[in-house]
Amino acid sequence: MIPQLNRQHDTHIQHTIEMKTKPQGALGKLETLAHQLVTILSQGMERSQLESERPDIVRPQMLIFAGDHGIAGEGVSIAPSEVTAQMVANFATGGAAINVLCAQLGWQLSVIDCGILTPPAPELNVVSQRLGNITRPLHLEPALSEAQLDQGLALGQEAVKPALASGTNLFALGEMGIGNTTAAAAIFSALSGLTSAETVGRGTGVSNEVVEKKQQLIEQALRLHREALHDPREVLRRLGGFEICQMVGAMLEIARAQKIVLVDGFIATAAAMLAYRIAPACKDYMVFAHCSGEQGHQAMLNWLNVEPLLNLNMRLGEGTGAALALPLCQSALAFYYQMASFEAAAVTQVVEPS
Repeated sequence: MIPQLNRQHDTHIQHTIEMKTKPQGALGKLETLAHQLVTILSQGMERSQLESERPDIVRPQMLIFAGDHGIAGEGVSIAPSEVTAQMVANFATGGAAINVLCAQLGWQLSVIDCGILTPPAPELNVVSQRLGNITRPLHLEPALSEAQLDQGLALGQEAVKPALASGTNLFALGEMGIGNTTAAAAIFSALSGLTSAETVGRGTGVSNEVVEKKQQLIEQALRLHREALHDPREVLRRLGGFEICQMVGAMLEIARAQKIVLVDGFIATAAAMLAYRIAPACKDYMVFAHCSGEQGHQAMLNWLNVEPLLNLNMRLGEGTGAALALPLCQSALAFYYQMASFEAAAVTQVVEPS
């Protein structure tokens, strides 16, 4: 069970923000972010503790979940499924964009094999949480079995427990899996009722013909599974992926522990939608890092009624957008704790006319 976010300090937190030496609202989304972060980080604290302990971000953890998709065999991506394993090796040896950003910004990074065609070599130190080699094609049958669904959710929960035990209070989840934009678009259509024409984009840059094929396959999948799509667990089982399943489990566990999860792009937001439908209270612990360049992502964010921190036209995945949001989180807390109040700075507070 995920605890409801206790908002006992809401009035105090907002007053603290408004009394900083600036016009009200002048720091824009940074103020909203500060309020959300301080609220989450102060769970279980008395107001005096909030003032004295000043809870901050500790050991931020990036987890990349990788899995292969049976739908990729239908030619829905510019790359074959073998590229998933190649990119996992690239993550493990430090050569990908996410490695560069994590090293620059101070993230701890772990890579998790949720089920890819070629298991990584042992010396790569990739965490093995395999549910199989590849999902079944979602337009022909459920992508995961019931056993894989249950095991995947449990493994996702287990994936975050070592970091939680070490004191981590902010997580980001990245992903890798050829074909997973098709799975994410199918999930979005199933949850929102939007057509595949509204949810399918170009992924990593496919042609118009491939976009049309993706749309047709998703419509076929939605027709095949329509009787079960009222249940978010069945949406995940029938249309998801090994990595998406474990991301959902991880998000639910992070929220259960009342910590922060930075949500990345299109695939991560599909996982967030499922987690929200399974346990609505988890949304309060989510910070949406950026709006992807992938068609449909803004509509996902609208469906969730959230605003992203960044819009950089990125559509890479891997957790890159979430990684870039870490300095904004740190800056939001820095201004909240360190910026002087009007009273402390002996600055006259100017109240804007109503």
